[in-house]
Amino acid sequence: MNYYMKVLQNYATFSGRARRSEYWYFVLFNVIISFALAFAGNAIGIQGIDSIYSLAVLIPSIAVGVRRMHDVGKSGWFLLIPIYNLILAITPGTVGDNEYGADPKQEEAAA
Repeated sequence: MNYYMKVLQNYATFSGRARRSEYWYFVLFNVIISFALAFAGNAIGIQGIDSIYSLAVLIPSIAVGVRRMHDVGKSGWFLLIPIYNLILAITPGTVGDNEYGADPKQEEAAA
């Protein structure tokens, strides 16, 4: 849950790098929350609560995706390439600093 909150705190930060765990935990919690909201909305008869949530986290989702692409040394525009962006999202990040910033794994180890 810490990674989810970290992404929301960096709401529209498109610079820097995001570890695989930060990205994938954010995706996991988004899926869980969306399904829970859809289920709750259907149970109480209000449609679209999950859609409102999805719109609310659209910018943080794009931002963490761009930072994930930066972690593997690619431009954020690689998010637009359908299958390749998934391959990049599961690829380990560049060890050490790259042109997009310091290695987030080393920053966590130092803290």
